[in-house]
Amino acid sequence: MSKKAIVSLLVLSMVAVACATDTAEEEVAVEEEHDHSDESTLEMVLERGFVKCGVSGSATAFSETGADGSITGFDADYCYAVAAALFGDYSKVEFKSLTSAERFTSLAAGDIDVLIRNTTWTQSRDTELGNDFGPTTYFDGQQLMGRNSDGISSSSTLADIDGLSVCTNAGTTTEKNITEGAGLVGATITLVTVEKFSEAMDKFIAGECDIVTTDGSALVGRRAVNDALNDWSIFPQSPISKEPLGPVYRSNDSMWGDVINWVVYATIIADEYGVTSANVDSVDTDAFPELGRLFGANDGELQTVMGLDAKAFYNVIKQVGNYDEIYSRNLNPVGLFREGGANDRWTNGGLIYAPPAR
Repeated sequence: MSKKAIVSLLVLSMVAVACATDTAEEEVAVEEEHDHSDESTLEMVLERGFVKCGVSGSATAFSETGADGSITGFDADYCYAVAAALFGDYSKVEFKSLTSAERFTSLAAGDIDVLIRNTTWTQSRDTELGNDFGPTTYFDGQQLMGRNSDGISSSSTLADIDGLSVCTNAGTTTEKNITEGAGLVGATITLVTVEKFSEAMDKFIAGECDIVTTDGSALVGRRAVNDALNDWSIFPQSPISKEPLGPVYRSNDSMWGDVINWVVYATIIADEYGVTSANVDSVDTDAFPELGRLFGANDGELQTVMGLDAKAFYNVIKQVGNYDEIYSRNLNPVGLFREGGANDRWTNGGLIYAPPAR
C-alpha cells in the first residue's frame, strides 16, 4: 500500500471516529433533554428554587402591580402561599403578568408553573385546553356597570341595555356571557372588545361605551378605586353567570396538582378552626388532631409523601395566613365581604369548604 493510501485511510478513520463521537454526544444531549422533560412540575420547581406564578397584574384587589414592581392581592397571596409550602419562604415567587389571551398559552408552554389569575373554571377550559383546575378560591358572577346619569341603577336589568354599547375584554367568558345574555332578553347591543379589562374601563370612563361588564368583584373594586360609589351602579342584583375562580395547572400532573389543591385547602381548614398567622404557634395540636396532622406537629407523613416538608402548611399559615386573612386584607378594603355570601364558610351557609386532613 502506498504512503498516500495509508494517509487517506488514517484521515477517513479519524473522520469516522469524530462523527461517531458527535452522534453519541447528540444522543446523550437528546436523552438528557428528554429525561428533564419527564420530570414532574413539582420536581422542576423544587430544583429551580422558586415558583413561576401567572397573574393579571392589573386586577384590583386580586393582583396589582406596585410602583416598585411588587405584586399584591388575593390571587398574589395564593402564589405566595404555594412558595411558603414548597420552600418555607413565601418570597420564592416569580410573577408573570398575563393578559386573558396569553394566560393559557403561557401555561401550556411551561412559561409558568401555575396560573392564579381570576380565571373561570369551565367545561371547555377543563377538557379542551389541557388544563386542570384547583379548588375554587372565589365564587364570582358577571355583572354590568353603568352611569347613574344615564338612568342606570342597581335595580336595572339586562333588558335595559338594549341599544347601548358595552365594553369588555375579548376572548373571555365575559364576552360570551354578555352576547348570549343580551340575545336571550332580546337586547341589541354594540359590543366593544379590548385586550385588557383596564382598557375597557378606560373607554367607559372616557364615555366611549355606555356599559362595562366583567366579574362583579372587579367592578366593585374599580368603582372603589375611582371613588364612584355614587356615580356608577352595578347591576343586575343577581349575576348573569357563575364564575368560579381558582388556580389552574397543566393536566396529568397529579403530584403538582395535589400541592396546589392542598395549599388552598390548608388555608380553609385553618380558617374553620380560627387558626391565624398570629396564633398558629399556640395551637393545641393534641386537642385538635387534624391540625396536628396538617401542621406536621403530630404526624407530618401526609405532607412528606407529597414531596413537601412536614411543616409545609404550617409555613403557609404562619407566613401568609388562613383563608379569611387572605380574603379580608385584600377584598374588604374595596367593599367585598364574605358574610352572607357564597364565599362565606360552609358552616355559615357559604360555599367555602375543604376535605379533611387525614
